[in-house]
Amino acid sequence: MQTIINDIIYAFYFIAPAYIANAVPVIFGGGFPLDAGKLFWDGKPIFGSNKTIRGLFAGLLLGTLAGFVLSGLYQLEGFPNFLFQYDVSLGFMLSLGALTGDLLHSFVKRRLDISPGSPLPVADQLDFALGALLFSVVVYPPSWLAAVIILIATAPIHLLMNSLAYLIGAKKTPW
Repeated sequence: MQTIINDIIYAFYFIAPAYIANAVPVIFGGGFPLDAGKLFWDGKPIFGSNKTIRGLFAGLLLGTLAGFVLSGLYQLEGFPNFLFQYDVSLGFMLSLGALTGDLLHSFVKRRLDISPGSPLPVADQLDFALGALLFSVVVYPPSWLAAVIILIATAPIHLLMNSLAYLIGAKKTPW
């Protein structure tokens, strides 16, 4: 039983910067759209007005900062020996991957005529996690077990966090 708990802790320890990078634009976003309001060749918005420069940079900065904090935790006495020495570059790549996955998802939703804020089940919950896992491979690939735990756990956690953000007024929709 302890091994399963350690595997779950390891997975969340690994993906933490991506979770933070994905959540931060909801809180600190707004402002000038990342696509500057331009349309793609198909006449549809590139990403939509919900993807902003401030949100992108805030997510990247705070997600990377989370990686920095995690790298310092390893030095603490009594730190669990089943976890690895976090590298700040991993925090950066997870954050960049999470934000890129979310942007790619928005791009696809615009192509499918799904308006910003409208749901696209499963993809809405996993876009950032898949992007983060893909980008992390460059620096520190997760174990297959950690990747599976992350993907299975992310959908319900994402739905719960979005519902909470909706309840406190940080999001316009509960998904």
